[in-house]
Amino acid sequence: HEAGNKFIGYVAMAKQLTGWRNGPDTPWLKDAPCHPLQHALKDLERAYKNFFEKRADFPSFKRKGCGDTLRYPDPKQIKLDEAN
Repeated sequence: HEAGNKFIGYVAMAKQLTGWRNGPDTPWLKDAPCHPLQHALKDLERAYKNFFEKRADFPSFKRKGCGDTLRYPDPKQIKLDEAN
């Protein structure tokens, strides 16, 4: 942003995510389901919008393992091993 680049919204980020999932440099992205990745992009877009509209501080990375969550929109695609 300081370099003069424009804000990239969710739709543009989702298009880049598709390229990253199919790219040779980030093959590990294919291991993750796409829906949680898309929700992470929506969260990122909301964080930056809040920052640019002066409702919040600049978004920062959170420590891995503290409050990690995962949203999956279709419960039919999840199988839980209740015995474990």
